Amino acid sequence: MSARWPLLPPRAHSIRHRLILALDVETIAEAEELVELLHDAVGAFKIGKQLFLHAGPEVVRMVHRHGAEVFLDLKFHDIPHTVARAGVEAARLGVRFFDVHASGSFEMMARTNAEVLRACRREGLRRPKILAVTVLTSLGTGDLRRVGVADGVESQVARLARLAHRAGMAGVVASPLEIGRIRRECGRGFLIVTPGVRPARGAHDDQKRVLTASEAMRAGADYLVIGRPIREAPDPRAMVQQIVADMAHGFLAARTRPAAR
Repeated sequence: MSARWPLLPPRAHSIRHRLILALDVETIAEAEELVELLHDAVGAFKIGKQLFLHAGPEVVRMVHRHGAEVFLDLKFHDIPHTVARAGVEAARLGVRFFDVHASGSFEMMARTNAEVLRACRREGLRRPKILAVTVLTSLGTGDLRRVGVADGVESQVARLARLAHRAGMAGVVASPLEIGRIRRECGRGFLIVTPGVRPARGAHDDQKRVLTASEAMRAGADYLVIGRPIREAPDPRAMVQQIVADMAHGFLAARTRPAAR
């Protein structure tokens, strides 16, 4: 084991399941190359719109053939009936996570949750964890104001997280900067899946609200979604090892710091 995972701190091996690699590539062949290389090094693979539109459900099946989990990141946002039926199809694909936009309404989220649960019980399917997207990490307060949202980013994220929690969502997708507020308002059992994570000296690309992997875990994230820093690294596996080690340090620091009085 130590030969495969050198220099990792204690408990790092159990932390790797909290790392989700974004397969934001153009072809299923590129995706499979990454899955073959890293299926035993990360917890799941995120499949987004570009790859899913290129390859369809077969890309989900490909990841499953390698024994890995899928986060289907299609960010459903439509009338409640349409999103609920899409959610049932995601469950039938066997994905571990899928997401909807929290701004699609309480009814949309609650109905999706109810219909997915019903279908899973009726058909003997594993129930996926449904996540609600709050505010995209590429957006700032100015972007929200241009589309009519007067509140700042953190307030809007908290409002949508509370709505998602009441609707029965398993958790939210939110930037690392809002983790503390979500934790205070929605509790520890509510999952926080965090994109917008970059190495300390890495480029931010199109992300505006970012932290390092260690900082995000210390803040209380449950899962981190990371793409380009791993995919574009000269040695993706070595980069994963570095990120997992950073995650482990942050995770342990969060659990050993003194409780606030």
